[in-house]
Amino acid sequence: MPAKPLMIATLALATLTVPLSSAGPAAAQESGPYKVLKIQLVGGEGGFDYVTADPDGRSLFVARSGPTGHIGVYNLDTLAEIGDLPGVSGHGGAADTATGHGFATSKPVTMFDAHTFAIIKKIDVGGNPDGYLNDPYNHHFYVLSHAQPNVTILDDKDGSILGTIDIGGASEEAATDGHGKIYVDIEDKAAIAVIDADTMKMVGRYDVSSKGSECAGLAIDAKDNILFASCRANKNMVILSATDGHILADLPIGAGSDGVVFNPETMEAFSSQGDGTLSVIMENSPTSFSVEQTVYTPMRAKTLTLDPKTDRIFSITAEYGPTPEEAPGMAAPASGPEPAFRRGPRAPMIPGSFQILVIGK
Repeated sequence: MPAKPLMIATLALATLTVPLSSAGPAAAQESGPYKVLKIQLVGGEGGFDYVTADPDGRSLFVARSGPTGHIGVYNLDTLAEIGDLPGVSGHGGAADTATGHGFATSKPVTMFDAHTFAIIKKIDVGGNPDGYLNDPYNHHFYVLSHAQPNVTILDDKDGSILGTIDIGGASEEAATDGHGKIYVDIEDKAAIAVIDADTMKMVGRYDVSSKGSECAGLAIDAKDNILFASCRANKNMVILSATDGHILADLPIGAGSDGVVFNPETMEAFSSQGDGTLSVIMENSPTSFSVEQTVYTPMRAKTLTLDPKTDRIFSITAEYGPTPEEAPGMAAPASGPEPAFRRGPRAPMIPGSFQILVIGK
C-alpha cells in the first residue's frame, strides 16, 4: 500500500477504519469468496510480529516490540482497545480461557491475567522467546526459541517451568492436535518435530526437505491428522500426514510466509505472506488439496490468526519507507560470511501507520 506520510502524521494517535477504495492493492481480489473487509489504523510505535485471537474471551492480542513495547488487547468483534500490558516488549501473547492466565513471549516471559490484563509476574527462561503455543489439552504454554532451549514448557496455572526440549534447531511455529501431540517446525532444518505432551519429549521428526525448507508457518487439521507447513525458500505449502510424516502434496504460495491457520469448519488453510498476498488452500479430501484463492493484502502482513466463531482472519502490518540499501548515500555492507537466516536490512516503519486487517467473506 503506498505510503501517505502526511495522512499518517495527522492520524498517528487516531483509530481509523480505512475504506477499501483507498486501500491500494487490497481492493483488488482474485476470484474467490475472501476479501479484505476492514483495515483499521491503530498507530503507535514499535515493531510487531504475531497476532493472536482468544475466541472465547473475544480478545485480540497484538504485540509491539522495542523501547515502547507493549501488548495491546482489542475487542475481537469491534477492534476497540480494551486493555494493555505496558512495558512488555515481546513477539506475541496468548490466553488460556480455563485458567484465566495469559503469557507473552517477552524476555523474560510475562504472565498476565486474561480478564483484567494485569501483569502477574515475569518468568526467566533460556533462549530468546519468540513463537508460542497454548495447548488446551493439558494447559501448557510452549515458548519457542531459535536458540537453545528450543522449547520451554510452562504450566498455565502458575507459570512454573515444567521442562525444556532440545529439538535440534530453530523452532518457529507450533500446532497441537488437542490429544497429546505437539508439532513444531524446525526452520533451519527443513523438518517438523513431534512432541509428546504428556512426557514432554520429542518422539519423532519429519523431514520435508524434498519439497520445502525454511518452513515458518504450521497448522493442523486435527480430525484428519494433516499438517500444513508454509516454506519460505520454496514459496510453497507442504502438506503432510501428522501420523507418519509422509508428504501428501505441495502447492505454490506467495513469498515470505510467517504463519498458517486451519479452519476445520470450512476445511481451508490460510497462509499470510509478506509480499502482500494471503493464500487460501482448500482441503477437498484428506488426499486432495488445491489453491482456492489468492487474496491481495497490504504488504508485510505476514502473520495471522483465526477467529473460528466468525471464520474471519486477522493480520497486522504497517507502512514502510525505503530499506537502507535503497536510501541514497548509504554505505555498502561489510564483507564476510553470510550469517544464517539473514533477513537483510529492515526498512524504517512510517510512524503511526500500524494497522489491523480483517479478512473474510
